[in-house]
Amino acid sequence: MISLMKKLRIKTSCGIEKYNKLKMNKTVLGKLRFYWFNFFAILRDLNK
Repeated sequence: MISLMKKLRIKTSCGIEKYNKLKMNKTVLGKLRFYWFNFFAILRDLNK
């Protein structure tokens, strides 16, 4: 799943900014939110 997420990158500039912000949060809740964001951001950016 994670390798698939790396292959399907987030493409919008605001998505990349949010990705970088969430990636720095190392708490358990922060990691959960990071993966949740990745999943939906990649789904949304598939058409772009």
